[in-house]
Amino acid sequence: MKPSYLSSTIVAVICMIIILSSSCPQSRNEAYLPDPGVVSFTFRDQFSQDVPGTLDMIREMGVTNIEFSNLFGKTATEMRALLDERGMVCTSYGVSYDRLVNDVHAVAEEAKILGAKYVRVAWIPHEAPFTIEDAERAAADFNRAGEKLSSEGLYFCYHNHGYEFRPWRDGRTFFDYLVENTHPDYVSFELDLLWTVHPGADPVELLERYPDRFRLMHLKDLRKGVEGDFSGRTPRENDVVLGTGQVDFPAVLRAARNTNIEYYYIEDESPDVIERVPQSLEYITSIKK
Repeated sequence: MKPSYLSSTIVAVICMIIILSSSCPQSRNEAYLPDPGVVSFTFRDQFSQDVPGTLDMIREMGVTNIEFSNLFGKTATEMRALLDERGMVCTSYGVSYDRLVNDVHAVAEEAKILGAKYVRVAWIPHEAPFTIEDAERAAADFNRAGEKLSSEGLYFCYHNHGYEFRPWRDGRTFFDYLVENTHPDYVSFELDLLWTVHPGADPVELLERYPDRFRLMHLKDLRKGVEGDFSGRTPRENDVVLGTGQVDFPAVLRAARNTNIEYYYIEDESPDVIERVPQSLEYITSIKK
């Protein structure tokens, strides 16, 4: 039996609805990334005066995930209790290079007490300029410590700081050396966006080149007009609200979708973080798929 004219019309309308629905923009609540956390260093001044009150303030901003690089006089057990009371979590625990190398078992225990999945180091001790000897030493240390942390069910991440992007050889940088000479099962990376664009590297290109090696990201922006270098240092006033500086966040987050990055943390080193973090949070969560 041939379908009636009415039936054919209904089928056509349904097909048109499906086509239009598939081509419509994503709804506004579909952001590029999970709810971002914050780095404790952002609120270092507040934490140094009142840890519980600062956690309350961060929670009121709508942030529940913190990467700690300082426990501000608290033990891991005490900090975990404060987080649990507020329904907050620590997903990454930052420690010094020295502690990673010389006290890795204690670091692992603290990270597990905090509930962190990642242990992070953000600076390789060296005399400027950063050299191949520095990179060789760091790669060996990262492999050893990373293997120990892996045996404890933890991931190790190295956080770039700018000096690693100095040219090495054959068009590659010392950052490339660190990636190429560390074991992917034991060593991953946290991409800090400010400390990528400051020395002139391209975060999108890095994410596309090493999609499996990045697991964390610092959402951080560099003031427009600032010309960087390989020092790993810049005045704190060069930190700006996300989306107002040099980083192309839509492009970065688009590239990050195809990587192993699990957690994103807002970091701001300026003195006006109480006003600025909510602005950065509003911006970054407004970027849609």
